[in-house]
Amino acid sequence: MALNRYKLAHVTLFSYDGPVSESYNELRLRPRHDETQSCLSFRLTTTPYSKPAAHLDYFNNWVHQFHILPEHRELRVESEAIVLVHPTPSYVTQPVPLHELDQRLNELRDEYYDWLAPSQYCPVLPALRELMNAVEARCDGTVRGFAETAATLVNEQFKYKPGATHVHSSIADCLVTRAGVCQDFSHLLIALLRQRGIPARYVSGYLVPRQSRLPADEARSTDARSTMENVIGGQASHAWVQANIPDVGWIGLDPTVGYFVDEQHILVARGRDYGDVPPVRGVYKGHAGQSLSVDVLVRPALDDEGAELLQETSAAPPPRPDIEEQQQQQQ
Repeated sequence: MALNRYKLAHVTLFSYDGPVSESYNELRLRPRHDETQSCLSFRLTTTPYSKPAAHLDYFNNWVHQFHILPEHRELRVESEAIVLVHPTPSYVTQPVPLHELDQRLNELRDEYYDWLAPSQYCPVLPALRELMNAVEARCDGTVRGFAETAATLVNEQFKYKPGATHVHSSIADCLVTRAGVCQDFSHLLIALLRQRGIPARYVSGYLVPRQSRLPADEARSTDARSTMENVIGGQASHAWVQANIPDVGWIGLDPTVGYFVDEQHILVARGRDYGDVPPVRGVYKGHAGQSLSVDVLVRPALDDEGAELLQETSAAPPPRPDIEEQQQQQQ
């Protein structure tokens, strides 16, 4: 049986080609604790040493802030967490037709303004109309059917290609190149859903490769989907979408891997788009250039004998343009 308790390790290393000082940083790395998952433990360390202060932001994401005043040539940020992901519930409700959604739009705009209004990375574009019409023609005429079909269509028509875009690319770039990464596909899906009147929000987190949840003999049999999971889950953090379906609530959709969000997805932060939830953001004083490397490990929380680890870390208290390509690796 697949396990759903995971250990996360996320290491970000900034290297400078000269001395810098007065580094002020903001992190969104602690997994959320809600009805979908339990963050059993979390630890954050920095080198040089600092004492991060934690608070919840407007969207109830954990934010850690720290500063390092003395001169330094390297900054290492390391977070560790143990997360228990709860089983995804099944939804049995009467489907809501799209024409009924149109009648509820004024009510929805009052309640879900942040998730319906255009945002920096998810603008309203005339070029989306053709894609939206294709989704509507292919779906079953229900709100949920439209959302699911939109996620499937993005997965089918756009190629996962690291380097095709950068961290500040707009969905207009993605529509032209028909390629991008999970950040681009999530923004594209959000824009499609919002333009049709379906509230949608951006989610950052991690994807656990399916193979890591299986016994060794089963894990040896690979397919295209598991290969994609290993590329995403084994290298960096991930992004997907949550859509609000009338009479159902929020459901997760992952246009990058092409299936619904389940126990493989570990949620860290939610926002209108990437701009609300970057894993690491900061400034420093100095004329030195910098390089960035990111290392992510997501695996079942097991000890050497194969037993699950309940807790390995102590509980935590309740971009610059020249590194855009490396920043994108985190999303």
